Amino acid sequence: MARQDVTVRGGGIFGLSCAWELARRGARVRLIETAHIGAGASGGLVGALSPHMPENWNPKKQFQLDSLLIAEAFWAGVAAASGLSPGYARTGRLQPLADARAVESARARATSAAALWQGQAVWQVVPATGAPWEPVSPTGLLIHDTLSARLHPRQAAAALAAAITAQGGEILLGDAPEIGAVIHATGTAGLADLSQALGKPVGAGVKGQALSLRVDARALPQIYAGSLHIIPHEDGTVAIGSTSEYQWSDATATDSQLEDLHTRAIAALPCLADAPVIDRWAGLRPRAKSRAPMLGPWPGRPGHFIANGGFKIGFGMAPKVAATMADLVLEDRDSIPPGFRVEDSL
Repeated sequence: MARQDVTVRGGGIFGLSCAWELARRGARVRLIETAHIGAGASGGLVGALSPHMPENWNPKKQFQLDSLLIAEAFWAGVAAASGLSPGYARTGRLQPLADARAVESARARATSAAALWQGQAVWQVVPATGAPWEPVSPTGLLIHDTLSARLHPRQAAAALAAAITAQGGEILLGDAPEIGAVIHATGTAGLADLSQALGKPVGAGVKGQALSLRVDARALPQIYAGSLHIIPHEDGTVAIGSTSEYQWSDATATDSQLEDLHTRAIAALPCLADAPVIDRWAGLRPRAKSRAPMLGPWPGRPGHFIANGGFKIGFGMAPKVAATMADLVLEDRDSIPPGFRVEDSL
């Protein structure tokens, strides 16, 4: 049987993951990136792969759960094909509990997680031990979940790119002719293009800022405290993020909001106080109007497809997004969940 030709536009996490899955399944893949791999939000620092709360279940949460559960095998395959580490590890997560009401809610969620997470991960309330790598908790209690994982965004992008070429795919920078079906995974710029083409806003970029500290906590769980992600990476760094900014003058500039983020992280996890800052990042993350990933055919444009809108959860959703898009493009099998279609953002 002849190999199918597919072009993927965009060298961010959705484009790279789709290209890898397509190539792995035998397609002839051409990935076109106008700037460089990981040029947008996928070139950031954080890389938190964290579940939504195990309550008020919906298709988005189920899709994310499925993606988190297949992530280990997905990233192991990328590492094996590329010879590079994406920095993936399922190291879990700790969250402080502020008061008695928060403790009650957390214990109720432990019960729902036991059913919803299919016995493949645990959400539990545990006592703080006083260890340095624990967030400050007014109740002396923490949530510990074993589903959360992390990867390093830049390592993951490099590993995916190498895996694609090892599988026989092309990666072209600049512009080039398209072959076969086309998946548009072009982030914030793609949302603007799609909005213009459809005559309605379907999403936009939201600015985020993050920083990285030199702290070797690579085997320890990530922390979520005060709306902050504190993520230990395998390279001996800890990432802190992110802001969510809907107005800005310079999308790639860091400012006092990032310094405030740093201060809050130290208050939540005092052992970070003396760690040097080694990197800062700012950029736009693509947020679809529906707040879910935007997947499926480009309306009115046969042979063209959309994979966009990974705002905050793109790395966690990527394995399942890639599988879903490969099913659709290669097999004409539509498994896109409710709320994820392009039309849902119109």
